[in-house]
Amino acid sequence: MKMHFDPGVEVGWTNEPLGFQYGKGVFGPAVEYRSLESIRRSLLDPDCTGPDPVYAIAMDLGKEKHREILGAKHLLFGVVTYAAGTLGREAVRSQGHIHRRARGNKLVSPEIYEIWAGRACILLQENVDDTPGICYAVEANQGDVVIVPPGWAHAAISTDTHRNLTLCALCDRDYAFDYDSVRARGGLAWFPVIGDDGEIDWFPNSRYGKSELQRKKPGDYSQFGVLPGKSLYATFETNPDIFSYVSDPDSFTDMWTRFVP
Repeated sequence: MKMHFDPGVEVGWTNEPLGFQYGKGVFGPAVEYRSLESIRRSLLDPDCTGPDPVYAIAMDLGKEKHREILGAKHLLFGVVTYAAGTLGREAVRSQGHIHRRARGNKLVSPEIYEIWAGRACILLQENVDDTPGICYAVEANQGDVVIVPPGWAHAAISTDTHRNLTLCALCDRDYAFDYDSVRARGGLAWFPVIGDDGEIDWFPNSRYGKSELQRKKPGDYSQFGVLPGKSLYATFETNPDIFSYVSDPDSFTDMWTRFVP
């Protein structure tokens, strides 16, 4: 399909069926799919109907000339496309997860999302226990970037039921996801329910203690090397060291002091 946002690497996406197309000189894996059945335990209504598969995912892509340096820097670019529609009353979304620590780091690696097409909300919460702590719903449009700080649970949500959402994720190469903590509580602390006006109404998950959800736009991430109008991949291509804090978070602890997504 025609791309209206230049991701800096020739990767296209298809909606019917969900999937990806890699251009000349670009490597990428076979597409994986997340079925409705696989994410039911994190939904407001586990018995709901909705699109199936819910989303397609391809982790580890890039230009062939960068394959070696991406490996050396322990960085990984992935892309995800979400189906249009709803999951019962909820917006189409990922199930939510936290990342595991990589290579002996004390801090869990952060993750960076970049919206390639559609309209999104990145839901973040500080903890996955009785008290979820600070919760943010960061509303993002095409070209916007959202940074998930180390150790926070998060999920990507499509906020336009009539369109597919495609986003890029930049994470540590040892990006292992932990779904169990989120599934044990039936999802994250807030559920994105589509209201009568087509917009999201947020419903608290009763398996957590009381929390407040702050809705906001993406922050100023200039200190993290995120430049307005320049894609993550193009930024990496210009300076392969600029996202070192993703794979080596322990060396950049001061960056996370008072960080607001």
